Amino acid sequence: MDIQLQDSLAESLRWRCKESASDTAIKFLDREQTYAEFDSNSNLVAQGLLDLGIEPDSRVAYLAKNTDYFFEIFFGSLKTKSVVVGVNWRLAAEEVAYVLEDSKSEVLFVSSDFFSVIDQIEEKLLLKKIICIDGDHKDWLVYEDWKKSSKDIDPNLSSNEDDDVIQLYTSGTTGHPKGVQLTNKNFYAATDLTIETIPFPSGSKSMICMPVYHVAGTNFGIWGLLQGCNNVIIPEVDPGLILELVESEKIEMVLWVPAVILFLIQHPNIEKTDFSSLKMVLYGASPIAEDTVTKAIEIMKCGFYQVYGLTETSGAITCLVPEDHDPQRNKLRSCGKALPGVEIKIIDEDGMEVSQGNVGEILTKSDLNMKGYWNNSEATEKSIQDEWFYSGDAGFFDEEGFLYIHDRVKDMIVSGGENIYPAEVENALMSHAEILDAAVIGVPDKKWGESTKGFVVLSQDSNLSSEDIISFTKSKIASYKCPKSIEFIEMLPRNPSGKVLRRELREPYWEGQDRGVSG
Repeated sequence: MDIQLQDSLAESLRWRCKESASDTAIKFLDREQTYAEFDSNSNLVAQGLLDLGIEPDSRVAYLAKNTDYFFEIFFGSLKTKSVVVGVNWRLAAEEVAYVLEDSKSEVLFVSSDFFSVIDQIEEKLLLKKIICIDGDHKDWLVYEDWKKSSKDIDPNLSSNEDDDVIQLYTSGTTGHPKGVQLTNKNFYAATDLTIETIPFPSGSKSMICMPVYHVAGTNFGIWGLLQGCNNVIIPEVDPGLILELVESEKIEMVLWVPAVILFLIQHPNIEKTDFSSLKMVLYGASPIAEDTVTKAIEIMKCGFYQVYGLTETSGAITCLVPEDHDPQRNKLRSCGKALPGVEIKIIDEDGMEVSQGNVGEILTKSDLNMKGYWNNSEATEKSIQDEWFYSGDAGFFDEEGFLYIHDRVKDMIVSGGENIYPAEVENALMSHAEILDAAVIGVPDKKWGESTKGFVVLSQDSNLSSEDIISFTKSKIASYKCPKSIEFIEMLPRNPSGKVLRRELREPYWEGQDRGVSG
């Protein structure tokens, strides 16, 4: 049965659990649950949260890789009108502490993989309770025991369209991540607009492998549940396991970032994998090479949909549909056309709309635009003006209305679908006593789309090696943000006001390259 969206995300999921009660909702490892069981488990979570004193608009954090429990916790929090905070498990301990403190999270669900991270920072956290979703910790509750002590009763709290339902953190140019507030209205719009273009047939087998702290993983999981799909979840990207499950579980729908597609087509088992069940590959969030996507289409023989968007726009705002992936259409460098109901315009530095073919900053207006950045009105007011969201990406339209991402207005680097801001990496580099000056750029990377490169000016008597510097930054920030390579330089190029001329640093690496970005 096609979805009938209700007044809130919680109501829509309640409706789906009744309509598809006996169908399989989620499979994770050896655990499987029907929609009726999923509804019941979320009731137990909801009552457990209420028993802990969680009130509407309170924040509930999740620090773990993908599990079925995330969606139980998410649905349970919806039923209490509290808000799940997805915490990037790749962050360093101090970065995790910042997210938990900034969000004012009151309960933390954490897996055993990250007990050591929380042990390092627990004393500074103002949490009511920490709950282990697997394993045992001498001081914390165990998820299944905690859940079983609750009652299977839906609190049936009503919710309005402007209520926050999830808070996802995106990197900030100052080095601090920002909490993106996404609401019932945002998810209603994301679901309604997307399913007009991208098929999610009820009962289909869907795979969730992208991290649920990211809007891609969260959205794909929620869309699959709302549509009544059978959602197969794996903890993290594992190319061999993905290929195995596509064949054994007869997966029909997937969402992958381009780096995953590249990993798959390079995997030794790719040629012997049976892709006959696969009907749709949704991809985006970072650059992709034309030959990568054309080879994937040739091997997998299904419909490919490319999307472009941001966490702040609840995910996708454009889509390049399968027929436009035909090389004869000459649109593979594009990220497609605006989804129904989405307005996009391109402006110049003076705020004036540019003509077709000219490059400027991409602005978008729709019900997909976030409510704002949590506890950061200054950043919100800068990013959303007169209902238009300023993306920070530069692009242009062709004569048929297809959008092309040309470059980035901001200096953000997108590596394997993860956003990295140079300022944060530069701060880490500059904290070393022997580094006098530093700048960071993104350079082309066949595997990740872009990788981080650092330019470093050393003190006169320093003997630091590239390996020393990279190792040092890993003690300061998450490994995926750290430079993959270092170039030693006598002086950074700067303009008269002292700003680093990143373009001069980039030019030798991007010469002859198409700066296409798909997300």
